[in-house]
Amino acid sequence: MSDKHRVRLIVLDMAGTTVLDGGLVERAFSAAALRLGVEPGTPDHAGKLDYVRATMGESKISVFRHLFGTEDKARLANAVFETAYGELIDAGHVAPVPGARETIERLRSEDRRVVLTTGFARVTQEAILAALGWQEVADLTLCPADVGGRGRPYPDMVLAALLRTRAADAVREIAVAGDTSYDMLSGERAGARVVAGVLTGAHDRAQLLARGATHVLGSVAELPDLLAGEGL
Repeated sequence: MSDKHRVRLIVLDMAGTTVLDGGLVERAFSAAALRLGVEPGTPDHAGKLDYVRATMGESKISVFRHLFGTEDKARLANAVFETAYGELIDAGHVAPVPGARETIERLRSEDRRVVLTTGFARVTQEAILAALGWQEVADLTLCPADVGGRGRPYPDMVLAALLRTRAADAVREIAVAGDTSYDMLSGERAGARVVAGVLTGAHDRAQLLARGATHVLGSVAELPDLLAGEGL
């Protein structure tokens, strides 16, 4: 493969892809839903939780807008969610996916730029990074608020990563990796050459492939060898 077609920018999701959160999204959602009067064990709670699971990877404020209807309710739910998630982080309930840090370091050592993205608010993203000691592990970190509020499945964070790092000359020099169907849609819509689904998070192989995955990996730790094996 000619060097001019080499993948130079890697855009990685956090929770479920590079970070194991042990179902913290669902726990924090339940706290937010309860604040809005949605009792655990009710059909309403079950239906809303199903939607949260289906839209893993999407901007959380967007999810709450859909679930609760008004902007005020969505903002309240989002604030409670972020607080609850932050408390779980502080209690030590996040950890890196095995090999994730080493993967990022290897990719950067190969003269590639690595950007970490999330559907969480900036304050939560920074709390996760601090808990893992990852403040300097990537070239750039992005959340939906950094790109005008549109998170996945829109391509905005992937394209912003390209524009801000100037790491690549074209979208075909980008690889995206994530654990949700929305990660796949975002990468596909951005025109990324590699859209790799990983099986360490929310969605299974069939869901990832249905939404545009070009590859499905056991974990993000397999990504460097995939790129090397395909001459990318």
